[in-house]
Parts: sequence; C-alpha cells; structure tokens
Amino acid sequence: MESRYDIIVVGGGHAGCEAAMAAANLGSSVLLITMDMRGYARMSCNPAVGGIAKGQIVKEIDALGGYTGLVTDATTLQFRMLNKSKGPAMWSPRAQCDKIQFSLEWRKILESHCKLDIYEDLAISFLFENSKICGVRTNTGAIFKCQALILTAGTFLGGKIFIGRTVFAGGRIGEKPSLGLTEQLVERGITTGRMKTGTPPRIDISSIDTSVLPVQLGDDDPDRFSFLPIPSAVQKEGKQMNCYILHTNTEVHDILRSGFDDSPLFAGIIQG
Repeated sequence: MESRYDIIVVGGGHAGCEAAMAAANLGSSVLLITMDMRGYARMSCNPAVGGIAKGQIVKEIDALGGYTGLVTDATTLQFRMLNKSKGPAMWSPRAQCDKIQFSLEWRKILESHCKLDIYEDLAISFLFENSKICGVRTNTGAIFKCQALILTAGTFLGGKIFIGRTVFAGGRIGEKPSLGLTEQLVERGITTGRMKTGTPPRIDISSIDTSVLPVQLGDDDPDRFSFLPIPSAVQKEGKQMNCYILHTNTEVHDILRSGFDDSPLFAGIIQG
C-alpha cells in the first residue's frame, strides 16, 4: 500500500491534532497517523486546560484559528479565573474538562474535514530521498509519501516508563512507545533528548471523604476560552463540578523522603 499526501502528521496528541487541522484548513491534503483513534489529544495527567502561561497559549491558538479552545469549552466541567487577587496581567483562565469527552470532541472535528485522512497505525521509519524526509513506513507495512512531515510523537518518541527502579519501554501504561524514529534522526546528526513527565496518582473520588476538604468552586459567571460566540458546556448548563483542595504536611514529606533511594528522579535511574 502506498499513498501520497502534501503533509503527513505523525502523532495524534494536542500538537498533532492542531497541526493536522491547520494544514488541512490551508488546503493541503493531510494524513494524520495515530496509534489510537480513541485517544486524540488525550489528557493523560491532568484534566485541566489553561493555568498560568498555558491559559494564554490556548487563547492565542484560538485567535489563530485553532481548536483547543473550542474543544475545551465544549467539555468544560468547571471554569475558574486564577490569580484574581492580583492585577489583571496575572489573571489566568483554567478549565477542568471531561477527559473522555475531550478526545471524542477532537475526533468529531478531525473526522469531519474532507482534506484530512486518518490512519491508525505506528510509524516505524522515515523514508528519505537525497537526505530529505519524503514519507514514512508503518508497522503494518504501509508506505505514505509526502512533501513535508510534521513529527508530534511527544513523550512517546523513544518513550520509557519509570516506576521506582523498574524501567520499561512505553508511552503511557498499556500503550506502546514510538521506536525507531529517534535512531534515524540521530544517525543524521540531529540531537535528541527526553523530557520527563511526572504522572500523579489517579484517585477514585468515591474513596475520598470530600466532606472534610475545602471546596474550590467555579466562577459565579464562568468565562470561556474561545473568542467565538459559542457558549461553553458550563455556560449552557448553568452548573459546575466542584474541586477540592488537599494539603500535605511534614509527616507526608517524611514518608516521601524515605523513598528517595528508590525514586527514579533522586536515585539517578532516569537516563538515556
């Protein structure tokens, strides 16, 4: 199987989704290659969009015609403007979102564009013509040619998972890493590195006694991220989900310190 596109985007995360839609909207024929069509722009560690600096970036993406703001608004569970106790220059919008609906909303947008094709597979190698990337080969043997390729594999690119002293290849738990591409880049003189992410524990809310925790409410008059006049989910529904605040203490800190010897970060296990 061999097909040709103007642009190929490898990776269906936040950057890949925006890149694919931007290229398609400019009139290019685009192929988005992703390992999981159920996980577009998956919110791995935190179901929030925005916060200090990141909130402004989402606004800028929206102003340039991107979709993250629209997807955020459509799936918002709570909206809160942070740092309101400071001057307006420090205010920062944040939305807590439905993680599953966030990916589904992106899927609806991507699959509705006539200039954008989607292929669920793993890109395993670049194709070159005169030292220039001209396409990719996938795990199933498919070959796709292109004039330009956008690589947005993120932390999956040569990804490793560190749990204590246990180290294994992976993108997220239960998901494969993107292997092979990094080696090809290094062979051609491109310097690569690995960005560390720290994944917080996922806690079932039913296991927590929220009655003893301070409640953090959404804004009384919630704003939205997109500049387009489309009400967000919480603006339509008139209700928001509560957030809860929990602080650590010296006892918790002592417990954490007792495990530093087995911590990937402090024991020097994270490398290469």
